[in-house]
Amino acid sequence: MQKKLTITIDEKVYYGLRKRVGPRRISHFIEDLVRPHVIDEELELAYAQMAQDEEREAEALEWVEAVVGDIADEPR
Repeated sequence: MQKKLTITIDEKVYYGLRKRVGPRRISHFIEDLVRPHVIDEELELAYAQMAQDEEREAEALEWVEAVVGDIADEPR
């Protein structure tokens, strides 16, 4: 079931949304952005599915190990 929501945003943001995502896709775009922040069950399921992807996890580990040295050299 869908619910109608009225929000107020800056005019420039509104016109930017219309230009980038299209006038009939703004609601869908905003819902996709907000959903992971407010529906914990889906977020947990998505993390579990990602963790089961062994190839993706191996690539992520390789990437992390490659860049961890870059962070250590950064001045604080």
